[in-house]
Amino acid sequence: MPAAEPLLSIQLRSFSAEPRSWGHLLAQARAADRAGIDRIVVSDHVVYGENLEAYARPEVGGTEGGRQPTGPDGEWLEPMTVLSAVCGCTSRVRLGTAVLLAALRRPVVLAKATATLDVLSGGRLDLGVGVGWQREEYEAAGLDFEGRGRLLDHTLEVCQLLWSEQAADYDTAELRFSAIHCMPKPVQAGGVPIWVSGTVNARVAARLARFGRGWIPWGPAARDLASALPVLRDAVASAGGDPLALDVQANLPALRDSDGRLDVAATVAGAPALVRAGATDLRVPVALPEEEAAAEDLLTGLVGAFREAVGRSA
Repeated sequence: MPAAEPLLSIQLRSFSAEPRSWGHLLAQARAADRAGIDRIVVSDHVVYGENLEAYARPEVGGTEGGRQPTGPDGEWLEPMTVLSAVCGCTSRVRLGTAVLLAALRRPVVLAKATATLDVLSGGRLDLGVGVGWQREEYEAAGLDFEGRGRLLDHTLEVCQLLWSEQAADYDTAELRFSAIHCMPKPVQAGGVPIWVSGTVNARVAARLARFGRGWIPWGPAARDLASALPVLRDAVASAGGDPLALDVQANLPALRDSDGRLDVAATVAGAPALVRAGATDLRVPVALPEEEAAAEDLLTGLVGAFREAVGRSA
């Protein structure tokens, strides 16, 4: 079922246009954990080609007007590895990917890695997945870019099967196995929650109906959630799912004052409208100080203001 109260999440910038040290990333995670942030997410790219303008092409999975934050030689930390480190220095904040290109991983290995991280974190993992936009990334992994939707579904099928069955059997065109044991199982009932990223279309709706605990809107849907969500819910229902059981992520823009600092009051003022539109997880793209105490101070103020704005208990 969806979160009982609206949650506040942030994304850690686990990428950089230039080589750098990364100690600040864990400091920011610790700060978020203590400040009361509900969920930390990190993004994913395994490799890059040089055709980065494809990110602005919706027809291949990008978003109109989109621009990658780094060039092909920018550093992108592997998200499951980052979350493993974050798991070890936090105690309560949920950990997620937004989004993992899950089809680039062998399904049985991803099932094992996610179950392990869920166990070590005490059941704090969320798996946000998407098909991506970069042909070169799939080709470098020896995979068919045109078939990436089915590759993702196949990956999720295997993960959910191995998370739930003691002795698993699987037989499809992609893979066949019998009486396979994968331990440990995730701590969370039903396995690691899967959040599906995508626009409003039949393929995304079917994926949500089959696998999804939550939806991460993309493209036009992310820019106008109030209009997109009713259409998406109808499509999920038509695909045999329960649209009212889905959590929904929304972007809460980080607004700045005349001095360039985060304007907390103005930022959280937009939260109630997104909650009324159906959002259950509001993500603020806040630029955090690298010093831990300063990051905690900023996030503590943001959390308090957010909870007051949405009428949430502490």
